[in-house]
Amino acid sequence: MSMWDLKIKGGTLMDIATGRQGQYDLYIDNGIIVRVEKSGSPIYKTKEELDATGCVVTPGLIDLHVHVFQGTVGMGVAPDSVGIQQGVTTVVDAGSSGARYFQEFKTKEVETSKTQVLAWINIAGSGLCESLSELADLNDIDLDLTKKVIKKNEIIRGIKARMSASVVKESGIEPLTIAKSLGNQLDIPLMVHIGNAPPPLPDILDRLTKGDVVTHAFHGKKGGIIDNHGDLIPSAKKALERGVLFDVGHGTSSFSFKTMKKALALNVAPYTISTDIYEKNIKGPVHSLVTTMSKFLALGCSLENIIRWTTVNPAKILRLEELGTLAEGTVADISILKLTEDPIKLIDSEGEAITSDKQIIAKYAVKSGKVFSVNGKSYE
Repeated sequence: MSMWDLKIKGGTLMDIATGRQGQYDLYIDNGIIVRVEKSGSPIYKTKEELDATGCVVTPGLIDLHVHVFQGTVGMGVAPDSVGIQQGVTTVVDAGSSGARYFQEFKTKEVETSKTQVLAWINIAGSGLCESLSELADLNDIDLDLTKKVIKKNEIIRGIKARMSASVVKESGIEPLTIAKSLGNQLDIPLMVHIGNAPPPLPDILDRLTKGDVVTHAFHGKKGGIIDNHGDLIPSAKKALERGVLFDVGHGTSSFSFKTMKKALALNVAPYTISTDIYEKNIKGPVHSLVTTMSKFLALGCSLENIIRWTTVNPAKILRLEELGTLAEGTVADISILKLTEDPIKLIDSEGEAITSDKQIIAKYAVKSGKVFSVNGKSYE
């Protein structure tokens, strides 16, 4: 047998998709996982070894909502700075670009990054490149061009519509109606940003169907998914029953510990944890995907669920389930994480702080079999 490229040894595997959990060694060759063996099993020769002792080895983390187009209005950050440099192998830009700027986005960000960059295309042709009120003028929606760009680019996994008052202004619910119609035509999901009304949240939720994603679902603003009595609003309950998926989308002003605690008490958990990370919040309160994941540890969520919400579940939304597993024959996208007992102060978008005696830190990202150290010193 020829010598394989890489062995990752000594780590605790947590692969929700296959159900493999425990001490396993991974063997990688030509960017593919070729063998998964119980630690201590027969040794196969490899050119390199990575010792993951004391770490948790997971499918590559996926951040479903980021802004990594540096051509936007004071928002975009470099993909690798929130991707492999933070232990995340795939990021999904959430509507920074619409159809008119999509080729520029691909050229500048997608094609130059080591991190895999996918996209939710903004239903507005300008995306966030000219204004943050991109849906105030319906003339900026060019359905023919948007359809053409989607069909040409497999990295586009769905359509983004930002449905809050400052974005739509007098356009009301109409941009969402247009986006949903196009999504139905092309059989792709929507990611819908929610915030301050109008339009009111029930009007938004009632238009969504199975596989659509509501981001910022757990914000602390008025008119959210939980009413003044602490109950889930009827339209949110019905949306969940239809298979609409709730995403965190932390952001600068869109994640509340209080709202999340109430939701968890109602057995409403996020389907995915994402950051909505961009220039304004990368230094706080968001910082990174693993910091956001640590907030869920502090809220009492299990590490298993947190890994589920950042690997297999976002992969299902993207219809790229091979990204959410460490099964043999799949791409070697792997995150190596460490659960530490170092105290950390964690802050939500409302300024509320909680202190946790545990946190998740990223040690390595393995992208298509290539190892990147998160500490920056050996990043290439």
